[in-house]
Amino acid sequence: MHRTRVRALCESAIMLALAVALSYVKLFQLPFDGSITLFSMLPICLIAIKWGLSWGLGTAFCYSWFQILQGGVFAWGLTPGMLVASLFLDYLLAFTVLGLAGLFRRHGTLGMVAGVALVCALRFLVHFIAGVVLWANLEEFVAFGHEWVGRPWLYSLCYNGVYMLPETVSTTLAAFFLFRLPQLRPYLLPVKGK
Repeated sequence: MHRTRVRALCESAIMLALAVALSYVKLFQLPFDGSITLFSMLPICLIAIKWGLSWGLGTAFCYSWFQILQGGVFAWGLTPGMLVASLFLDYLLAFTVLGLAGLFRRHGTLGMVAGVALVCALRFLVHFIAGVVLWANLEEFVAFGHEWVGRPWLYSLCYNGVYMLPETVSTTLAAFFLFRLPQLRPYLLPVKGK
């Protein structure tokens, strides 16, 4: 039992480091920290699939703190209330939901890929809600133009959709192809008894 926990801890740490490193490889960068990365969510999802929800959520929670530390949330000039909402919604909750990728891990390749797609959609949903909450007073931010004033839900949908849709598609496809490779399947499949 002790050996299994040490292995889970080591693999979680390695995948967390890989996720953080991949999050620096930005294929497309938006203002306010939205970006398309090189599969940065996938290592967190793989831990959740292999070791279960508790390890997945723990690793994803740690990943959310790394996102806070490398993000520019403190440089936006947000009010204290907006800063707290951004920290909890846009970072802690949005990245911690990645740990739920193992929900359907016992249902074969399709279930594991569905779990990855689900958590990507959940992350988008959290970012969307955060955008509506944070940009409800969009008239304070005149740099965006007046077409967004009074429509924070539209702004949030467009802004978050621009980077989350490609990120979701690429991460889901990468997971599908990884789980189809016979050489990697033994290393990625759920651990028995977990």
